[in-house]
Amino acid sequence: MKVIETELEGLKIIEPEVFGDDRGFFLETFQQERFNSLVAERVFVQDNHSFSTKNILRGIHLQKHLPQGKLVRVVEGEVFDVAVDLRPDSKTFGQWFGLVLSGENKKQMWLPEGFGHGFLVMSETAHFEYKCTSFYSPDDELCMAWNDPTVSIDWPIHSCPVLSEKDQKGVKLIDLKKTLLDL
Repeated sequence: MKVIETELEGLKIIEPEVFGDDRGFFLETFQQERFNSLVAERVFVQDNHSFSTKNILRGIHLQKHLPQGKLVRVVEGEVFDVAVDLRPDSKTFGQWFGLVLSGENKKQMWLPEGFGHGFLVMSETAHFEYKCTSFYSPDDELCMAWNDPTVSIDWPIHSCPVLSEKDQKGVKLIDLKKTLLDL
């Protein structure tokens, strides 16, 4: 496994070792001891699987009282995956990092607690899986506007993405920071 640091503290790209031949391939998607020693000492309590179609944009989501660290990957298809540093005391607060994750490249991304997360489906369909360090709590969830001009995420899209009602109501970074500072 190769671990690549990003410019956002704690946010990492993971490239697993893939063993392939004419029969297919094998890779380890997670191994607790290796993850703890190379990436971060965490315990995961929930695994999620999302299926979406082209131009669906999910996010930017985070939980305020029960923040979730996430280990994300695409099993099939291709997405543009985005992490936004929403840790109020971080020197990179409000900065984002994006990466194409796909079933083909098999890359993963580790988002520590306090990062907002979202993704845009670029292929016809995508199966997206992620491990979480705390349980999902709908009452604790916050949603940042996917198109906040102060964050300026460079989404690879030429038209308006398909958004859920929740994502259509995402708030601007400035308002989100006020909520996070009130904790």
